[in-house]
Amino acid sequence: MNEQKKRAQWGSKIGFIMAAAGSAVGLGNIWKFPGKAYEGGGAAFILIYFGIVLFIGLPLLISEFSLGRATQKNAVDAFGTYSRKYSFIGYIGVLVSFIIACYYAHVGGWVLRYIFSYATEAPKVYADPTSYFYDMLGLDAATGATHFPWVALLFAFLFVAACCVIIILGVNGGIEKFNKIGMPALFLLLVILLIRSVTMEGASEGLRFMLTPDFSKVTFHTVLIALGQAFYSLSLGMAIMITYGSYLPKKENITKNTVIICVMDTVVATMAGFIIVPAVLATGGEVGKGGGFAFVSLATVFQAMPGGRFFGALFYLLLLFAALTSCISIIESVIAFLTERFGWKRKSTAVVLCSVMFLIGCLYTLSQAAYSIKGVWFDFKNYFSTPSFGDFMELLTDQLMIPLCALGTCIFIGWIWRPRRAALTSDGKTPLTFKSFWKKVGKVLTAPPACAIAELEADGSKFKIAKVYTYLIKYVAPIAIAAILIGGFVSGNPLS
Repeated sequence: MNEQKKRAQWGSKIGFIMAAAGSAVGLGNIWKFPGKAYEGGGAAFILIYFGIVLFIGLPLLISEFSLGRATQKNAVDAFGTYSRKYSFIGYIGVLVSFIIACYYAHVGGWVLRYIFSYATEAPKVYADPTSYFYDMLGLDAATGATHFPWVALLFAFLFVAACCVIIILGVNGGIEKFNKIGMPALFLLLVILLIRSVTMEGASEGLRFMLTPDFSKVTFHTVLIALGQAFYSLSLGMAIMITYGSYLPKKENITKNTVIICVMDTVVATMAGFIIVPAVLATGGEVGKGGGFAFVSLATVFQAMPGGRFFGALFYLLLLFAALTSCISIIESVIAFLTERFGWKRKSTAVVLCSVMFLIGCLYTLSQAAYSIKGVWFDFKNYFSTPSFGDFMELLTDQLMIPLCALGTCIFIGWIWRPRRAALTSDGKTPLTFKSFWKKVGKVLTAPPACAIAELEADGSKFKIAKVYTYLIKYVAPIAIAAILIGGFVSGNPLS
């Protein structure tokens, strides 16, 4: 009990919401969602996405928050509190976070570099966007020659250092305070860029496309893509939200807070769609998705846009806030496990962990240009006839480990911990509480509360959608996650 009292907690409701929303709002919301919406029929894709967030994302996010708060532990020990044999679910989540942080931090460094690029040498970016991007990564696009990508690695180091400092400052003094500034700033930048985009000459075509549902473009694969986007966007299956939930006081209403977080995350993705699609179509470009689109293709959009150099810098600043708030949460889930399980000090753990993540992430950056140094090749695609090191890291996490962790979470919440337990009775008439039952048989209560819904009602509120939630978490969510897991491998295309 003393350990739980000493454990850090969010200082305020708004702090928790900003931090959790910051984790959910990542690069995928801004540079993947618009392209997926464009390919999936505009408003048709958005409607499908909304439905998936409501019926799958929301209940799973509620479950992760409730498990974290009920146990007041990191992801591994949260599952292990009930029974150690379920700890493997948490281990998968923590390992996912570690792997993702290794390469996510380097992509964040690229974003940081492009802020300086647009501020100091935008004409050079415009002259040849493809060559500029690959030159940063150590490849001469014209000749195929490689050089050491010191620029990309330098900015990745700066990005990791910023994350490390914020995490060292703690849950309240670092993560919460930064997100209270970072998330409002992100929304402000979104509004500015949205106004600029929709007021461009020719933007009406993009607006019309995004507002008109084209169900002729909707296929089963489109639904899977929307499912994957909603799923990964909310940071599910990565130990993050269990960790953040463990810092949540009992007085907070998990359900209401989760709804707010889902709405914020969805609003950011939708606004990004209404920024990028109209702007790209207005300048005669093609809407794409991913890092190549964000770093290369959008350069032509900013070049054709009045004041494009300024708005380009703002766009990458927007991406920077999204990357920082997400990367901090990813690293924090690993920090929480290491400090609580092994008793390590937060500061030294953060420094060592961030250093290791940065070094492993260097392989990700080096593999982008197939860079060769001292005879060691990082181009796994050509050398071993397998995906590149960077592609392999993303494939391992996005299409395998994250769905497995989330599926395990659904099964644990729905069938092991269970949303609602049947009442226990001693004489067939008098209900027996979970605590008194364990006391009666001479055992010490070390497991989580009697059920998930009991934790959701710990603040004194009534969980009015208990029956719907139970059905969704036991049946609908697991089936949907299994579809992501199977669909990604069958189609051969990433769904995240």
